[in-house]
Amino acid sequence: MAQEIIAVESFFDRHFGISSRDLDRVLGKALEKKSDYADLYFEYRVNEALSLEEGMVKGASQSTANGVGVRVLAESKTGYAYTDDITIEKLELAARTAQYIAHDRGAPLPVSVGGGRAPAHDLYPVKKPTTEIALERKIELLYEMDRLARGLDSRIKQVFVSFASEHKAVLIASSQGWVVGDIQPLSRLNVTCIAEERGNRQMGTFGGGGRVEFEFFTATKDYERYTREAVRQALLNLHAEDAPAGMMDVVLGPGWPGILLHEAIGHGLEADFNRKKISAFTDRIGEKVASELCTVVDDGTIPSRRGSLNLDDEGTPTHRTVLIERGVLKGYLQDRLNAALMKMALTGNGRRESYAHIPMPRMTNTFMLAGDTPPQEIIRSVKKGLYAVAFAGGQVDITNGKFVFSASEAYLIEDGKVTRPVKGATLIGNGPDVLTRVSMVGTDLKLDEGIGTCGKDGQSVPVGVGLPTIKIDGLTVGGTASQ
Repeated sequence: MAQEIIAVESFFDRHFGISSRDLDRVLGKALEKKSDYADLYFEYRVNEALSLEEGMVKGASQSTANGVGVRVLAESKTGYAYTDDITIEKLELAARTAQYIAHDRGAPLPVSVGGGRAPAHDLYPVKKPTTEIALERKIELLYEMDRLARGLDSRIKQVFVSFASEHKAVLIASSQGWVVGDIQPLSRLNVTCIAEERGNRQMGTFGGGGRVEFEFFTATKDYERYTREAVRQALLNLHAEDAPAGMMDVVLGPGWPGILLHEAIGHGLEADFNRKKISAFTDRIGEKVASELCTVVDDGTIPSRRGSLNLDDEGTPTHRTVLIERGVLKGYLQDRLNAALMKMALTGNGRRESYAHIPMPRMTNTFMLAGDTPPQEIIRSVKKGLYAVAFAGGQVDITNGKFVFSASEAYLIEDGKVTRPVKGATLIGNGPDVLTRVSMVGTDLKLDEGIGTCGKDGQSVPVGVGLPTIKIDGLTVGGTASQ
């Protein structure tokens, strides 16, 4: 990792003429009125996107962006300014602007809460960025997925395939005297299939990715698995019945259903909401907030995962943070500002969409740990209920934890067996309350395939989710058929 930091510093010096002396000069400007802390966030990013529709490539683009964000902290105030013109003059102007916004000084801000800097990671040693792979190879992959999907079943009438990749270099310098850097690859491959039969049209979608090389998709032929899965979902939904409505036991499948955990519970554990006392989990550390079967962690250190980072966007190495342990709330996800104001340790969760955005506490890879019950036993325990395998989307209110989620693949459970597929099922509940209703946790923890993107306050960042099979007693299910 040390070599990577040197390489990133050399990159910005070589391309923009920014030296260590220049960094000190700009940080000095930011601290002229004795602000408590300042940092610079340099970013250079290459993005590429390809899309196929109706059997032909409909879109292909590549863009490059670079810039610097300057942040100044003074007690609870934050000043932020940015520029896409990386010159000393513009950096100093941005520093003065940020300093002006946050110039009021109160008691010194304990920005070093959490102790010394931990060793950095090396979680994604990608040798060749996907953005540098020949365009022809990526286009052929899209065509191959289109041919495969249409060849699997004549009812597949439309196929959409997209491939997105990013290669990003970041350099973060702070007024505390440290400079860190990282090179962050990211790729995602998605396929959506539309099946039609006697006027009934249904959709299936699947995909995956991470901080990986292009061969991740081709060497193991994961692209074939994605395509077959999208086709399977579309055909399955052609014959799905209307979902029943009412209160019933619900079993969530492993993997992607962890999105419910992310939205309904994870956001409520981010420090800013709790410092402002607007979260359902505010002031509840040490209290039992879930079934003792539930242990929830956020882990940004899993190699090659979409939500993982060697260091967060404030330069803090990422952590494995236990949020809930055997039902007891242990802590929140922290960025630098909120950790200081709450007098809590840094967790490596300060994240931002780009240099043009201010960092805030965000999740990385958030999941529930596995339990002791075989998944088949969980299904057998349900007399009449719903088995939700995948979700299309949802909404949550952070202040009270209330959520609504739409299942994209779900089945009835009847007399302990998974039976008929259903469509139109929505899960309605309250995040903190749902955790107390978890009565069984499976042995089959699975992380999602690597497609998650999280939105908060207008910013989007890549994340991961995960879940073992779990049983929730008495959850409200919205549907179009009565029980």
